Amino acid sequence: MSTTTPTPQDVRAALGRALHDHWGLFLAEGIILVILGLLAIIVPPLASLAVTIFIGWLFVISGIAGLIMTFMARGAPGFWWSLISAVIALIAGALLLWQPVLGVLSLTFVLIAFFLIDGILSIILAIEHRRELVGRWGWILLSGIVDLIIAGIIWAGLPGTAAWALGLLVGIDLVFGGTALIMVALHARRGAAAVA
Repeated sequence: MSTTTPTPQDVRAALGRALHDHWGLFLAEGIILVILGLLAIIVPPLASLAVTIFIGWLFVISGIAGLIMTFMARGAPGFWWSLISAVIALIAGALLLWQPVLGVLSLTFVLIAFFLIDGILSIILAIEHRRELVGRWGWILLSGIVDLIIAGIIWAGLPGTAAWALGLLVGIDLVFGGTALIMVALHARRGAAAVA
């Protein structure tokens, strides 16, 4: 039996057809994400709490699944490491659900660490590759500096910033992601109308 490997053009054509066929779903999803994002921006403490509870449930579910799979594969190598990993996930999730306000503070520290590391790495990337990234390295450098400023603002305002930082950033991300989906859907709709 012979199998043919799809070419990049085949993949692009299939993706284009899927977008044409389902542009309305992408539009609806984009609108919902924008609305949720705006709500998170308007009430960031509530969004921070919701994100913490959601992450807590993800840890609990992954911990339970990990325990089940670990005991089902008792003879597999790495049993004890898998068991410890599943138990840690379960405990982390339970703690986030039991004390979600403290969880918000913990996740804010993770957010600060992310912005610090991402900012430093972006600055290093921009400086090391300024010859290859002509015309773009300045934007990457600026992005890294902005990341460091955001980390500094959140750190300087602790513990007060913990109430709003996580929810606000999730809200902004949802608005931008939803807007991108809306633009993709509208472009696909125009493409579908042109094909029709």
